[in-house]
Amino acid sequence: MDDIVKQAMAKWPSVPDCYGWLGLDARGNWYMRDDRAQACGSFANGAPGAKGSMLQHTKLIDFIGRNYAATDAGLWYFQNGPQRVFVELEATPWVWRISPDGSVRSHSGAAAAVACAYVDEEGYAYLETDLGFGLVHTQDVALAAQAIEAGTWTLQHGLRAALPGQFRYVTSPQATQVVHHTARAQKSPP
Repeated sequence: MDDIVKQAMAKWPSVPDCYGWLGLDARGNWYMRDDRAQACGSFANGAPGAKGSMLQHTKLIDFIGRNYAATDAGLWYFQNGPQRVFVELEATPWVWRISPDGSVRSHSGAAAAVACAYVDEEGYAYLETDLGFGLVHTQDVALAAQAIEAGTWTLQHGLRAALPGQFRYVTSPQATQVVHHTARAQKSPP
């Protein structure tokens, strides 16, 4: 995490969390989701306009990547100064890029060591790494297949719907917040 972020957290420890405004798609692209995009539906539902605007500014993308982390409950966020901006995930918290030499990097450029490869019922490829669990970028699936066929990576099969629970990540922190607030409101005395 950047030093400037740590300093801001110490200076302003009580800044409220932010939900729904940032998304990570299945290709490792970051999206800013304003009120209009959020009104179109969930980030992962594919509704027109729901993703928002893809970020293009390289320094901002790098800053997000350096300050990207998860809570113990598996909610991924970007620490923006003193504020946690929780991330809506289209697929997984990491999107892996594979080089022809077999090395693996995350969508944010961090090197990762592969523990195991997974394939779901629809043929999507995933990697479990020392950084966590993520989807293989669609352009690199052939390289993943080569590593599996060569015996470099062992292959497991998984069900897409079960992966978030198995690997402890939440695809929609915003939906979790809505459920939490609804449950709390129902418990409140009249």
